[in-house]
Amino acid sequence: MFVTVVSSLDLFARQKACATLAAERPGALVVLHDLLEGGVVVRRVFEDGRCMERHESTLEHGCLNCTVRLDVVPALQRLAEPGSHVILGLPAAVESSMAVGALLKGLGSTVTVDSAVVACTPEAVEDQIWDHHSLFESGFTPVPEDDRTPGEFLVRELSFSDTVMLSDPALVPVDPALRFRGVQLLKELAPHAVIADADGAVRLGGHRLAGAMARTVPGSVRAPERPSAPFSTVVHRVRRPLHPERFRHALKALAEGSCWLRGRLWVASAPGCQIAIQGIGPRVWLENTGPWEADREPLLQTPPAGAGNGLCWHQEYGNRGTVLAVTGDDLDPAEIAALLNACELTDNEMASAADSFQDPFGLNEPFETHQRRN
Repeated sequence: MFVTVVSSLDLFARQKACATLAAERPGALVVLHDLLEGGVVVRRVFEDGRCMERHESTLEHGCLNCTVRLDVVPALQRLAEPGSHVILGLPAAVESSMAVGALLKGLGSTVTVDSAVVACTPEAVEDQIWDHHSLFESGFTPVPEDDRTPGEFLVRELSFSDTVMLSDPALVPVDPALRFRGVQLLKELAPHAVIADADGAVRLGGHRLAGAMARTVPGSVRAPERPSAPFSTVVHRVRRPLHPERFRHALKALAEGSCWLRGRLWVASAPGCQIAIQGIGPRVWLENTGPWEADREPLLQTPPAGAGNGLCWHQEYGNRGTVLAVTGDDLDPAEIAALLNACELTDNEMASAADSFQDPFGLNEPFETHQRRN
């Protein structure tokens, strides 16, 4: 069985994307799941525009993970036939990576995910990224405990998915300038993805699980080869550790000027820890992801596979260092470079002991630290 997974924040965008994909594949089943208040899951199955099945069930614990595990996977397991094709529309705010992982675990080799599609309205993308409310507060999910922001969901989906389906609203006039700006931002955030239009000829990207998972690893840095004006991405590298206090002040300026900030840090107050940084819209967080590869491997001329992640292997420092990617509107590469270079330890500071630096972020703790900005 082949499965095309469709995710979205907007159920109307998801519906339109699924309908477009179904029109391209006569005979394909369209399976839509929706999670309502009180843990009620509504499942609908369509074939060639006809509703073949509608079922409601109530989950004891109505979370998104349980919806996928207890309803989505069993439904596809029941519908699975060799050579068949299913277009799976996920409940709003359910991550494709979670659904794909559950499908592969539950159905094994009987299922092939051919594409992971995220459907969105271009005009709304920038507002969703800067929305400081939680998904629950913004009305995208009935789960009160879901404290992700719309931007966090959207950026992760754009990183994991291989196709972005543009879905304009049917009842609201489209602003051409805002739509163009939204499309350009999507290209900048997901340079690996195929951009398809729900109102035009559809060309899907191909799902490669290893590549999709690599793009969502904390600290991963990937940037477009060419900017999508007015947006651009600046990548800057610093070889020496960062002074924690100077970086704390620089972080505010970096975050305010970007819609997406990501990379990894080498901070003097936690020199043995590889720190992943992620900033999406109004939220920035740092996460201790464990020791550097250089602390586990001898300092060789040739690094371990995948150990560089944006920095060349250094004979003295190994893969330690800072690499930061900043995506935003009207960025100044020289200003970003100056901010980060000023955080680099001086010769005298390099000679200081690690415990001489205060740790304002609590980076030596094995859990993520969230910093919010207005």
